[in-house]
Amino acid sequence: MTDSSSEIHIGLSMQDIDAQQWDGLVAGRSPFLAHAFLLALEESGSVQADTGWQPSHVVVTDRAGELLAAMPLYIKQHSYGEYVFDWGWADAYQRYGQRYYPKLLTAIPFTPSQSPRILVGDGESVQHWSLLIKQAVERYAEQIDASSWHVLFPDRDSAGALQQTDLIRREASQFHWRNKGYANFDDFLATFSSRKRKNLRKERADVQAQGIRFECLEGGAIGEEVWEIFYRYYQNTYQIRGQHGYLTRDFFRRIDATMPQNLFLIMALHGGRYVAGALFFKGADTLFGRYWGAEQDYDKLHFETCYYQGIEYCISHNIGLFDAGAQGEHKLRRGFVPVTTQSFHWIKDPAFRAAIDDFCQQEKAHVAAYQAAAREQLPYRQSEPVKGSQE
Repeated sequence: MTDSSSEIHIGLSMQDIDAQQWDGLVAGRSPFLAHAFLLALEESGSVQADTGWQPSHVVVTDRAGELLAAMPLYIKQHSYGEYVFDWGWADAYQRYGQRYYPKLLTAIPFTPSQSPRILVGDGESVQHWSLLIKQAVERYAEQIDASSWHVLFPDRDSAGALQQTDLIRREASQFHWRNKGYANFDDFLATFSSRKRKNLRKERADVQAQGIRFECLEGGAIGEEVWEIFYRYYQNTYQIRGQHGYLTRDFFRRIDATMPQNLFLIMALHGGRYVAGALFFKGADTLFGRYWGAEQDYDKLHFETCYYQGIEYCISHNIGLFDAGAQGEHKLRRGFVPVTTQSFHWIKDPAFRAAIDDFCQQEKAHVAAYQAAAREQLPYRQSEPVKGSQE
């Protein structure tokens, strides 16, 4: 119990949580926080204890059982699919004869995009509930003997609240594209220096010269056959590295049925048949590039399908921000600017907590230097203002 009028529950799956109430807290701020998205991950078998992602979500309810606040939470048995890398921390635990797993994780599985992590209702304080939820999660970590708790990719409000606690703050970088009211793709290219504009146009021309064209298929109108093709290509991207894709075929079937308004496929055709595809999600004013796959390697096709087609979609649909996923310095020369992301960490062991805190403090200086160097590689004319940001 938190007080006489509310109660915190931990250890829930999405099936245990009322969809309407959860989505009421999300308020459309991210398609990946939608009840349907998280439920599809669980019911499709993509996220479960057997895959090292045991759902253990947090909700705060009032006396009538109505949600006041909530937070996604997973018990992790590994560090795959997170995009904030702590393998070195796990190795250090092992060298000293301690267990790093299980750990607790607040994130969207396999989805390195910034969005709220502490969900609260209208009139509720993010900072107030962050502190109370943090205390409850720490008690829960003691109960299940978890080494740590990690909050990845919080948005500005959640990060601001978490920064008021004693959690360790870590910084990293991504690359995002901003729509400055461009009329068309050429209008966007007009902001580039002459040489870099020419290089990008040649890159697009090389794809066209291969006889490749594109179709945009909105969610709900994609069709089972196309989904099967896309899923085969999605798995190909992992199999060439000797891995298996995180998501099951059933996951894509479920989101197409439950949240078609949030997604579309860009499919590439060669000789009248599909040879590659990229799946995008739409938020309120953000486009998210998420999953890609191809039958075989076509020159520069990945850049065209995943980036240029996405930029054109943003321009034609007046979408302000394009988040094309984690990492990728190759995005710089295509107009994506470096932005700062954050994560927050509770480490139970005092000695490891001090060492990790020191590491994160030193890492911030490297992130700042890296972003400064990255901005020097941007293609924009010197007169074009370019700002990095924390989003």
